[in-house]
Amino acid sequence: MYELIICEKPSAAKKISDALADGKAIKENINGAPIYKVTHGKKDIVVACAVGHLYGLAEKGKKTWNFPVFDIEWKPASELNKKSDFSKKYLNTIKKLSKEADSFTIATDYDVEGEVIGLNVIKYACNQKDANRMKFSTLTKPDLIEAYENKKKTLDWGQANAGETRHFLDFYNGISYSRALTSSIKTAGSFKLMSTGRVQGPALKIIVDREKEIKKFKPVPFWQIELQGAVNKGNIIAWHKEDKFWEKEKADKVMDLVKKEKKASVKKTQKRQFQQSPPVPFDLTTMQVEAYRCHKISPKDTLSIAQELYTSGFISYPRTSSQQLSDKLGFKKIFTQLSKQKKYSELIKKILKTSLKPNNGKKTDPAHPAIYPTGINAEGINEREQKIYDMIVKRFMATFAEPAVRETMTIDIDCKQEIFIAKGTRTVEKGWHIFYEPYVKLEEEELPQVKEKDIVDVKKIIMHSKETQPPKRYTPASIIKMLESKNLGTKSTRASIIDTLFQRGYVDGKAIEATNLGIRTIETLEKHCPKIIDEELTKHFEEGMEEIREGKIKSKNVLDEAKGEIKNIMEDFKKHEKEIGKSLLDATIETRDALSTLGKCPVCKSGDLQIRSGKYGRFCACNQYPKCKTTFSLPSNALIKPAGKICETCGYPKVLAIKKGKKPMDFCINKQCTSKHVEGNIGKEAKEIAKGIVEKECPKCKKGKIVLRGSIYGKFYGCSNYPKCKYTEKLGEGPLKEDFDKKKAE
Repeated sequence: MYELIICEKPSAAKKISDALADGKAIKENINGAPIYKVTHGKKDIVVACAVGHLYGLAEKGKKTWNFPVFDIEWKPASELNKKSDFSKKYLNTIKKLSKEADSFTIATDYDVEGEVIGLNVIKYACNQKDANRMKFSTLTKPDLIEAYENKKKTLDWGQANAGETRHFLDFYNGISYSRALTSSIKTAGSFKLMSTGRVQGPALKIIVDREKEIKKFKPVPFWQIELQGAVNKGNIIAWHKEDKFWEKEKADKVMDLVKKEKKASVKKTQKRQFQQSPPVPFDLTTMQVEAYRCHKISPKDTLSIAQELYTSGFISYPRTSSQQLSDKLGFKKIFTQLSKQKKYSELIKKILKTSLKPNNGKKTDPAHPAIYPTGINAEGINEREQKIYDMIVKRFMATFAEPAVRETMTIDIDCKQEIFIAKGTRTVEKGWHIFYEPYVKLEEEELPQVKEKDIVDVKKIIMHSKETQPPKRYTPASIIKMLESKNLGTKSTRASIIDTLFQRGYVDGKAIEATNLGIRTIETLEKHCPKIIDEELTKHFEEGMEEIREGKIKSKNVLDEAKGEIKNIMEDFKKHEKEIGKSLLDATIETRDALSTLGKCPVCKSGDLQIRSGKYGRFCACNQYPKCKTTFSLPSNALIKPAGKICETCGYPKVLAIKKGKKPMDFCINKQCTSKHVEGNIGKEAKEIAKGIVEKECPKCKKGKIVLRGSIYGKFYGCSNYPKCKYTEKLGEGPLKEDFDKKKAE
């Protein structure tokens, strides 16, 4: 008999077994799933692992397209999705091991999701009612040993019940609303899988509302007057104290008075120093926002990278809402370990001279502290992981540093009794800035040292004509922050919710823009079923789940209330199903065309070229087919989107090719476009071989010369008389092969 410890992932199982083993952990495989056997004191332990959720929710009985759906059950993930087939061996391994175990311990991540993973494994795979629970925030040996020695005798039932309730609510809402939307399009005579959910709908509405604000925005003109001058051998820029003139006549009056002046005088100066507190420790949202600001890494990718750093033991658990670090973490020990990494050693020497008190923020999390580095040397990590790790380490250091001291200086300049104001801010003492470089982004503008009555030589006075600007679109980071401020979704799910909106075609672009489909979906639901996208209703149930976690109310109360709300919403929906379907179908077609149309067909001139997918991959074709059979092939190894540009060389449309991890590239769809015929793409060796071959007479037109070309489609020879002559040959083939081989041999 032995104790069975169940972890969330294979990497965590190895870390836990290595930490608890008195000697060396023995690794075995059961049908390809790793397990570890260890001895800890007098106890025999087997450590096994899940691979995330081994169970998922499904509708009971035969799947239909009825809605709403409330009769659901937990089933093995491998039975629900082919992509989860790999999880079957892990589940079967746990089932087999559970038969000979005399005690059970859950060591999944200590959060709501981890608790649900553990609960389902214990309940359905191990046939147990409860288990011991390890709680840890890092996968370091000391923390894991402490978590094992001080494990709780029961699961965290508050987290387990709240987590299971969340899964039920998300399934009720998601499947019911998505089936309703899809069914409505069927009534309009078409088929398209549509989706929305408990948080997805309100999130989309926030983006759509911003889009509507931008579209209805009417710019208002205003004028600003700038004075450029010099004083005491230093340049100075000042702006009229009025700042924005909303009446041009008033601005003109001031300009008429001052525009010819060559001298002005300093009327007043004022200096003010202030302390700028160090930043607070990272919670997940703050880290995601900062990673996007500093590195343009999306919130979803940031979480994924941070999770990898955590499972490797380099940082603490990232899915936390806390901005606080406790003295119990042993700050001196962490810094001492970090100092072994050369790039941080000098900075840490300075930190260790302080009292080691972090500038904690207000936000807390009952499960985990703020994100911090464990001190373990982060070796073997890739470039993006290094960026996130460095940011976390430097943020951690900065929270312990002294405040920075900044100084603002204001100078009032009198020009014909019109006051112009110059403002500058500089850093007097860097303080925490030293530890957080290069992530500190502050303007440094130092003004000349002046005193009252100093003469300013006026170089020029300019009146600027401007307009008010519409509100900015959300970025992937700012929308996450907005969802958090509205208590919509969880710290772990917000990034994936936004990702789903992109996948469904509801939003598009780096500056997140609601598509026509997104806008029309929200408008349609607002008109007929506003509660589907009601953020207040979503927040109400978020608060209910928090009360479940705290043990204040029962899960049944929240679920019963939710069922009642969904029933009412679906009854309203069915009354307007056909109208909703027609509106959504029209929006789907319009959005598809908008996102795939490249421009006018260059052959028939009347149709539009649109990106299509076919049996042999993606291509673009004229939408006047079969009248016009114009087609162009497209690369199959990239996401292709309209570039919104026309080729300057041949006038054909351009497309944007997006490859993961690479900078997007736009190119002309016309294979024969001379803009592609550049030698820069063909490589040094090919250029050398080509010498002496190029400039030969074209065998087709007898007028042009054969020249070596290169494009995204490869290397080739072509006629210099293009586009009149479109003769091409593959590199090293055709009539020139003999010359090619001869030259290569030489």
